[in-house]
Amino acid sequence: MDQVKTGRLIRQLRTQLGLTQKQLAERIGVGDKAVSKWELGNGCPDISLIPALAEVFGTDTGVLLSGEIDKNESEKGNMKKLKFYVCKDCGNIVAAASEAAVTCCGSRLAPLEPRKAEESERLSIEDIGGELYITSAHSMTKEHYISFAAYQSDSTLMLFRQYPEWPVQIHLPVFRSGRLVWYCTGCGLLYQELREH
Repeated sequence: MDQVKTGRLIRQLRTQLGLTQKQLAERIGVGDKAVSKWELGNGCPDISLIPALAEVFGTDTGVLLSGEIDKNESEKGNMKKLKFYVCKDCGNIVAAASEAAVTCCGSRLAPLEPRKAEESERLSIEDIGGELYITSAHSMTKEHYISFAAYQSDSTLMLFRQYPEWPVQIHLPVFRSGRLVWYCTGCGLLYQELREH
């Protein structure tokens, strides 16, 4: 643990929460002089205090130990960086605003890498008076089907669960920009820009 970096981070996180050194000290059961000492880089918290500090700040113990807010911490809520995870065993779908450690059915899931759909793979989009009607010619067999489709923009995610042996039929409010993303059990994660429609 780099006491200067960790001290700087403690000060940053404390001031973001609007806490005084004394208030932080009271929450974790130490004297306010200890907090001042840490923030000045003249010492660091005892390792037994790190979980309590992490809980107060709403962060991970690893962040405090490293003294740096990692990439995922700084991207909180950034829908442009949205990652999708799908469990091959149960079909569970997880969306995260940045890369995350996701496990399901005893396995760690890797984020899916989207690829731009070829012309023959693209979803069909029709404007039917105030909403978009989205369909696909994709065969929806039990072995090979689209398990979900989603509309994604800078601030919005709309997820539509799909099932084998049912046709893809989605009604979506008219959006002039954004991205359609879908997951095929055989082809992986695909996308097309909505404005291309």
